[in-house]
Amino acid sequence: MAKKEHLNIVFIGHVDSGKSTTVGRVLYETGAISEQVLNKLKDEAAKVGKATFEFAFVMDELKEERERGVTIDISHREFETAKYYFTIIDAPGHRDFVKNMITGTSQADAAVLVVSVKDGIQPQTREHAFLAKVLGLNQLIVNLNKMDAVGYKQEEYNKVKGEVEKLLTGIGYKTAGVHFVPCSGYVGDNVTKKSPNMAWYTGPSLIEVLDSLIAPPKPTDKPLRLPIQDVLTVTGHGTVPVGRIETGKLKPGDQLVFMPSGAKGEVKKIEMHHKELPEGLPGDNVGFNVKGVEKKDIKRGDVAGPVSAPPTVAAEFTAQIVVLNHPTAIAAGYTPVFHICTAQFAGQIVEIVEKKDPKTGQTLQQKPDFIKTGDVAIVKIKPMKPVVVEKFQEYAPLGRLAIRDMGQTVAAGVVLSIVPKAAEK
Repeated sequence: MAKKEHLNIVFIGHVDSGKSTTVGRVLYETGAISEQVLNKLKDEAAKVGKATFEFAFVMDELKEERERGVTIDISHREFETAKYYFTIIDAPGHRDFVKNMITGTSQADAAVLVVSVKDGIQPQTREHAFLAKVLGLNQLIVNLNKMDAVGYKQEEYNKVKGEVEKLLTGIGYKTAGVHFVPCSGYVGDNVTKKSPNMAWYTGPSLIEVLDSLIAPPKPTDKPLRLPIQDVLTVTGHGTVPVGRIETGKLKPGDQLVFMPSGAKGEVKKIEMHHKELPEGLPGDNVGFNVKGVEKKDIKRGDVAGPVSAPPTVAAEFTAQIVVLNHPTAIAAGYTPVFHICTAQFAGQIVEIVEKKDPKTGQTLQQKPDFIKTGDVAIVKIKPMKPVVVEKFQEYAPLGRLAIRDMGQTVAAGVVLSIVPKAAEK
């Protein structure tokens, strides 16, 4: 297969806006799923009293999802367009599933916000759009879906498009760079082919818009950052850390340091999918063997970088967060579990610096006593153990965080600044 550039795309939006159906339609029309599979799903959909849900069932693997007609977990599927090779992340729209939506969105390069023209903007349309912005997704496509339900009328499209433009401008998107496409995921209008039902729309189909996305630059000019997912001991190879290269390059002979422990070693050999590589690049999931480091010196959550530009270990850091789901309120002194890349650690919110207006990003209140669900705030966090944290502006993947407590994601955000831990003498 010719190597096309790879993009991760997430479909977001309110429950029942037709996300899963649109995704299923895209997969079907690009040949990623066959007619036979679709027919089987059609029968299953009819059996559980969910006629018209066959496209949605493509992504909803779980039986429970089929019976409720709701997307719970994140599903991944691949498809190809003329230009790119895409991994689709179908993010849940339902309230309880927002934590999975964050995990999905934090891996994406671009987002498709699905809005039903029949129902207009719903609470989660707003929430998901804002989350996409806070989590650093700047490429956004708006799929104005269910045009068949409003008789393909241009005035209905214009009305909802205007509302969405206003919403996006309010949260900081420049709408000049956002594509709006009127579609019907179920009927298939404007998904991959131009629709005869909307002669008034002369713009590109959804797939054509996907091809106009810009692949994120591979940050090879930055120093190496390689969060460790696992460490193996392989007979004849010694210590083999495994992880995904986020920035920079990895080459045999490189002198690496693993932070926060400070263990150092030399790269001997790099492999991906059991093939040896002359060098590893951003996005590659690699295993590499290192001379001079014992297995006990490295663990999941560590980050490898060059000795000349080691990963930053934070004594304290400031982040902008969105509180997604907390039963009461969060005040200074709150100590939940933080997730950054492969690391998870307890951290204390030592200060709430300010609360922001989620619609405009303006400051609402300096040093509030507490924040609650729906609030956006800037907070100072002190990790309870040494951990690598980088600024979102410099190393995006190591500057995104999720905050979990009581078995759920309570907040998510991005790292704005860091107070590095002083090196031990």
